[in-house]
Amino acid sequence: MIHPPFALARRFVAGEALPDAIEVARRLNGRGLLATLDILGENIADRTGVRAARDAYVRLLDEIALSGVDSNISIKLTMLGLDVSREFCEENLRAVLAAARERMNFVRIDMEGSRYTAATLELFGDMRGEFADHVGPVIQSYLYRSRPDVEELVRLRARVRLVKGAYKEPESVAFPHREDVNRSFDELAERLLAGGRYPAIATHDDARIAHAVEAAERLGVPPTGYELQMLYGIRPRFQEELARRGHRVRVYVPYGAEWFPYFYRRLRERKENVLFVLKNLLRG
Repeated sequence: MIHPPFALARRFVAGEALPDAIEVARRLNGRGLLATLDILGENIADRTGVRAARDAYVRLLDEIALSGVDSNISIKLTMLGLDVSREFCEENLRAVLAAARERMNFVRIDMEGSRYTAATLELFGDMRGEFADHVGPVIQSYLYRSRPDVEELVRLRARVRLVKGAYKEPESVAFPHREDVNRSFDELAERLLAGGRYPAIATHDDARIAHAVEAAERLGVPPTGYELQMLYGIRPRFQEELARRGHRVRVYVPYGAEWFPYFYRRLRERKENVLFVLKNLLRG
């Protein structure tokens, strides 16, 4: 397969190297936006590669601290050895979380495909007691299981990031229709705002954002009590507008040499992603 030029993905990916990501985070901070930096890649199946990924996450935390940018990090457990063994993944995850705690930073554990959901939440639960202020999971509203998962995470006072979900999943585990995914998203957002701990509402959907903001106001949750989160390169002017209105807006910034699989998969997984990306190439 012939890869398209990186220029095509550059609007949505900070670059291939760590300095590129730090510079993007600095520019976002200058526009009143927070950042989450994420090293592209997943499903590393050899121990040497996993250890290299673990060390790269720690270097990222070091560079954030040294540069002074306002950013946390996002990680994938399949980069930390979940496909090797649960015990090996836990060892590497603990090393990253210890580094984050030492640097007073926060680690978001990304949610991958549904076959990893249970293990991801179990590992988060194992780490929560030791690193409660420095780690939080992601919940995907299109999974049927997400309602009880959110109830348990609210009980645990976990910091949750809510997304719709981008992986192609079978109807046996996920809502197949957009209206059901949206309804689930709104219900889970409201539950997290009502009883959760500093939830992150991650969507580019105007109706979902409006619902979350209205629910926060109705529930008496101040703008400092939650975050709105969006992807780098998607509606940047709208991101800045939300920040000017007083919202805390965090931008997810991916970077790394594995940019093509990330970019291609975002387009391949759901046909609406193609139209969404093309539309956003033409709008602010």
